[in-house]
Amino acid sequence: MRKTRALAAAGAAVAVLGVAAPVAVADGGRVANPSNIVAQPGVIARGGQLTITVDGCPHGGHATSNAFQRTNLTPVSNRNDIARGNDAARGNDTARGTATIDDNARPGPYDITVHCSGRSLTRPAAFTVIGGVRGGIGGSSTTGATPTDMAIGGSLVAAAVAGSGFFWMRRRAEKRI
Repeated sequence: MRKTRALAAAGAAVAVLGVAAPVAVADGGRVANPSNIVAQPGVIARGGQLTITVDGCPHGGHATSNAFQRTNLTPVSNRNDIARGNDAARGNDTARGTATIDDNARPGPYDITVHCSGRSLTRPAAFTVIGGVRGGIGGSSTTGATPTDMAIGGSLVAAAVAGSGFFWMRRRAEKRI
């Protein structure tokens, strides 16, 4: 009876280790969990370049958002540490990628979802897209001044001429006295 219990306990332990071992070996003995998603700059215009950095992503992965297309993340390594033979640098678990914001992205905050080593992490409101002006035409979408604009501008010029004429005539009259 005792041998049966010992054999059952050993079998259960081997089964548990057999399930966990492939996950641990795949990431060099540690389980990778994406964390600390950083998007720089935090506020960006349409068409701009957004740098995404993720910790806990040693083999790279990809990032997605409604503001840009799927972007690949590649592992980051410190060349100086590798040259010195520092094995910890080889196990660096940071990944980075650059995304281009879509030209038709609406202004507002956007989430980023990162997928690394079969796991996902979402950072809500990771960056904000701002609306741009139509450069080159002064931000206007019309083609020139409207008749209303001309009437307002003309009346302001006429009031300025009449006011300065009145002021000039009054000053001239004061000097004669």
